[in-house]
Amino acid sequence: MPPAESESLPVIDRYADYLRLEQGRSPHTVRAYTGDIRSLITHAGARGVAVEALDLATLRGWLAAQSSRGAARTSIARQVSSAKSFTAWATREGILPVDVGVRLQAPKAHRTLPTVLDQSQAAEALRPRGPAHADCDPDDPIAIRDQLVVELLYATGIRVGELCGLDIGDVDSGRNVVRVIGKGDKERVVPFGTPAAAAITRWLRDGRPAVATAGSGKALLLGARGGRLDQRMARTVVHRTLQADPDLPDLAPHGLRHSAATHLLEGGADLRVVQELLGHASLATTQLYTHVSVERLRKVHEQAHPRA
Repeated sequence: MPPAESESLPVIDRYADYLRLEQGRSPHTVRAYTGDIRSLITHAGARGVAVEALDLATLRGWLAAQSSRGAARTSIARQVSSAKSFTAWATREGILPVDVGVRLQAPKAHRTLPTVLDQSQAAEALRPRGPAHADCDPDDPIAIRDQLVVELLYATGIRVGELCGLDIGDVDSGRNVVRVIGKGDKERVVPFGTPAAAAITRWLRDGRPAVATAGSGKALLLGARGGRLDQRMARTVVHRTLQADPDLPDLAPHGLRHSAATHLLEGGADLRVVQELLGHASLATTQLYTHVSVERLRKVHEQAHPRA
């Protein structure tokens, strides 16, 4: 887009183009960040402050207003990140004379330990059964797909969005690895084991051909009508699979990711290897799972040790 045309766009649209085209942010992140900045500009405008006149006091007042409305600390932290990104961009674009967001600080989030399956629960969750959305023959194509969804999420620890974005060509059955495009369009290769390999083979042989249509393209996982499986349906598959057994906690797909990471560390995997498998940019994010493992060890010790 020519500079003159770009500069004629509303500031939020220009910022969205920057996030999408230059930063390579996901559609979800672009929506979240631009939504935050729209809220900030509305807050400032109601107080007679134009975008070009944004200052630190206005930014802090906006965040205080979000907090007073009950926004969670994690949401406030994201809004701080949005504001800092916007003011840095606006300064480079000449919209702001100075970057007023430099001194803005995010609240420290209260990090809670994620709920995870223990290894016996994971084995039960992955036991072949009918499709998650109905009582049906386990040989039904949708049942075969649902089994693969749960198996692959746990076997690889990938995110649900990464799962639904997989194409057939991303699976290397010879080496039992899958190519994943993660956050920020970063590519990584993740291995999977024999059960997942068998589930993939069965789906490609007996399941996918039965639901594929001319519009299915290269998508690995398909919905009942032949389109690419969407994230909402994948979440439903996981919830209903776990809800089928009253002894299992009701987890979202991310719970299977948490479980996979925890079990890897409990099995002796190196922290940096787990970081690479999960696609975490920061080792600090992966270290959360070491606390899960330690907590489980502590509980076992308390239950089993005579002097606990």
